[in-house]
Amino acid sequence: MPILKSLGLANPKVPRAGTLPLRSSRNPFEEAPGLEEETGELGTLPSGASCHRRATLEKLAGLAPFRLGWAPGRRAGSPGTEQPRSFLGRVLAPGLRRSSADFGLLARLQGLRGQGDEEAAGEAARRLAFLRLGRGPKPRRASLAERVVPAGEAAPEPPPKVPEPPKVKEPLSVLEILSLIQQRELARADEHILELEAEELAASGGGAPGPPKAEGAGGGRRARDVALLYEALQRELWALVRETLVGPGPGAGAGAGAVAQLGQVLVQEEAADGRRGAGAARRLRARWAEAVARAARERLEAAAPGAPGGLAGQLEALRARLLEDMAVVRGRLAPAYPAGLGAFGVYLRGYHGALAEWLGVAARRRLPLADRYALLHWHNQVYPREVLGLVDMVALENGELGPLLSPGTLRGLEDECVTDVKAQTRAALLRVLQEDEEHWGGLEDPPSRLAQDVCELLEEHTERAPRISQEFGERMAHCCLGGLAEFLQSFQQRVERFHENPGVRELPADAYISRTIALVNCGPPLRALAERLARVGPPESEPAREAAASALDRVTRLCHRVLADLLFQELQPHFNKLMRRKWLSSPEALDGVLSTLGAQALALRRMQDEPYQVLVAELHRRALVEYVKPLLRGRLRCRSARTRSRVAGRLREDAAQLQRLFRRLESQASWLDAVVPHLAEVLQLEDTPSIQVEVGVLVRDYPDIRRKHVAALLDIRGLRNTAARHEILAVARDLELSEGGALSPPRDRAFFADIPVPRPPFCLGLPLFLGRLPISRLSRPGLTCLPRSRLPSSSRPRAQL
Repeated sequence: MPILKSLGLANPKVPRAGTLPLRSSRNPFEEAPGLEEETGELGTLPSGASCHRRATLEKLAGLAPFRLGWAPGRRAGSPGTEQPRSFLGRVLAPGLRRSSADFGLLARLQGLRGQGDEEAAGEAARRLAFLRLGRGPKPRRASLAERVVPAGEAAPEPPPKVPEPPKVKEPLSVLEILSLIQQRELARADEHILELEAEELAASGGGAPGPPKAEGAGGGRRARDVALLYEALQRELWALVRETLVGPGPGAGAGAGAVAQLGQVLVQEEAADGRRGAGAARRLRARWAEAVARAARERLEAAAPGAPGGLAGQLEALRARLLEDMAVVRGRLAPAYPAGLGAFGVYLRGYHGALAEWLGVAARRRLPLADRYALLHWHNQVYPREVLGLVDMVALENGELGPLLSPGTLRGLEDECVTDVKAQTRAALLRVLQEDEEHWGGLEDPPSRLAQDVCELLEEHTERAPRISQEFGERMAHCCLGGLAEFLQSFQQRVERFHENPGVRELPADAYISRTIALVNCGPPLRALAERLARVGPPESEPAREAAASALDRVTRLCHRVLADLLFQELQPHFNKLMRRKWLSSPEALDGVLSTLGAQALALRRMQDEPYQVLVAELHRRALVEYVKPLLRGRLRCRSARTRSRVAGRLREDAAQLQRLFRRLESQASWLDAVVPHLAEVLQLEDTPSIQVEVGVLVRDYPDIRRKHVAALLDIRGLRNTAARHEILAVARDLELSEGGALSPPRDRAFFADIPVPRPPFCLGLPLFLGRLPISRLSRPGLTCLPRSRLPSSSRPRAQL
C-alpha cells in the first residue's frame, strides 16, 4: 500500500494534482470511444495493478478519434459477447488485411481521417502543455529499492532481464501494398504481393493459384486482391519501361533506381515462377520483353512521320532514334538491371522487332522506284553498318538477330525494281534517241549528248544496285544491258536510214562529215558501258553484249565507209595520175594525195581515239591499195633494167612519203609499210632465185596475194622467160596450196584481195603443127597462148618504157 500510495494509485477516486478526475456517473469512454468503460473489469497490468488509469492517459494522449469502434450497451471483453467490428475496426485490426472491396471507401476516408488525426494531436498537445504548467517541475522520487531496503544495507541484485520476444512483422493491407506500388516501391510491393499470394495458396489447400472463387468466399476475395495488385504492379512496371527510354534528364539517377527495382521484381517473380510451376507461372520476364517491344514501337512510330524527304528521310529519322535510344540503354538502363536478365539484348531485340514491323508495313505499300531503292539500301547496308555495327552485339544471348525483311519480301522488291527500270529505261532511251535524231538532218551542228544521256540513264541504276547487294547488282546489270542492246539496234537502224536518205547528200560536205563523226563518237562510251555491264552481270548476259557490240560495229563501219568514200572521191583524180610516164618525172600526183589526206585529217581529229585509229588504219590501207592498183593493172611496161630501176626507186620514195604521212596521222597499220618496197624489189631484182625469195616473203606477209597478182607483176617487169616464170609462180602456188585450208585474213588485214587484175591469157588445147613438129613441143610454148579478147576501152594505152 505505501508503494501504491506513493504512486498515487491507492484511492482511484481521489485525483492527483495535475490530473482530471474520472466521472463515474457516465461512461467515461464517450470522450475516448473504442476503449473499455471505467466501471467494467478492465483487467490488470503485469504488476497486478488495475487498468483504470489507462483510460485517462489515453484520453489525455488524444486518442478520442477511436470512438467509431465503440458500441453502446456492450462491454469489450465481457463474457458471452463478441465485440462487433466496424469497417475501420476491421481495417486497423492487427493480423488482418484489407481486401479489394475496401479500396474505394478507404480512399474517400483518407482525407477525413488525416484531418481528424491532426486536430486530435493538436488538442492533446495543448492539454499536456497546460498540465505541465500547473504541476511545476517534476520532483525526483526515491526508487522502490531505496524505500524498501534500509540505509546501509546492500541492495539485492536485480532479477535478470527476461528477453522480450521478437516482434512479429504485421502483414501490410491490400491498400498499403497498392500505395507502395503507386509510390514505385516496386520491389517491396512485390514481396508483399508474394506473401499475400502464399497466404491465398495456403488457404486454397496448397494447390497452384487458380481463378478467383465465388464472391462470398474469403479465398476468392484474396485471389482477386492478388490479381488486382499484379495488374497494378505491371502497369507501373511497363509505364516505367516507357518513361526510362527518354533521354537522360534531371531525374536520371531516380530513373536508374526505379529501373533497378524493376529488375529486382523480375528476378523475384522468376524465382517465384519456379515455385509456382509451369501452369501457374506469371512469366513477367517475357511480358517485360513485350513491353520493351511496345515501347520501342511507339518511339519509332513517333520519330518517322514528321521526317522530311519521303521514305529516305523517315529511314534517316529511324536511324537517329535507334542510335539515341540504344545509347541511353547502353549507358544508363542496362547497367541498372541485374546482369542475369541480359537487358541490353532484350532492348536491342525489341527495337529490332519493332523496326522489322515498320519496314514490313512500308514494303507492302506501292512505293515509287526511288523509295524502293532507299528501302533496300537502308535494309542491306545502312542498318547493318551504321546501327548494328555501333552497338554491342556480344550482349545478345541467342546469337545474331534475324533479318528485318524476309527473303521473299526482298526478292519481290528487287523484282519490282527490275521491272520498273526496264520499262522506264526503254521509254527514256527511245525518247532521247528521237530528240537527237531530229537534229541529224539540220544545217546546224549542235553537240550531241546522245551517248552521255544514255550512259547517265543506265548508270543511275547500275551504280545504285551493286551498293545494295552483289546479286541485285548482277540482275540490274543484266536488265540494263538488255535494254542497251535493244537501244543500239534501233540506233543502228536509224543511222542506216540517215545515210541512205538522198536528201542528206544535199547537205554541205562539212555538215555531213561533222554529223557522221558525231554518230561515230557515240560508239566508244556505249561500247564501254556494254562491256562493263557484261562483266558485272551473270554469264547469260553474253548474248546481249554481243548484240550490242555488233550493232556498234555496224554503225562504225558504215560511218567509216561513208567518210572514206567522201575522202577518196576527192583523192581519185590524183590517183589516176599515178603510174604514168609523167609520174616518173614529176611528184605532182603524189603531192596532191598527200596534201588532201593531210587537210582532211584535221576534221577527222574530232573523232574519238578508238574509232579514229580504226579509220586512219583503213585510210592507210585504202590509200596503198589505190596506189598499187594502177601498177598491177599494167599501166607500166618495163623493157630494160634501167627502167625497172627507175620505177623501183620511185616506188620506194612514194612509200616513204606515205609512211611519214600516216605516222603523223597516228596510224597503227604498220604492216602496210612493207608492201610497196616488196613490189619494188620484185621489179628490180634480176636473178630468178632472188625473185623467188622476195615473192615468198611477199606471200608470207600478205597471204591474200594470188598467182595472178605475181604474174601481173612479172609482166610489168617484162619477164618472158617461161621457165623462170614457172619457177617463180610455183612459189606462190605452193604457198597457196599450203594455206588453202587456212582461214582468209580479216577484213582489216586484207590488201591484195581488193586489187583486181586483168585475166591471164588462155592457151588453146589443140596441137598446132608448124610443118612436121607440133607447136606444143617447141621450146617456146607461150606462142600457143593467145590474149583474151577485150572490150574496147576508153582508157589510155599503156606506157611503154
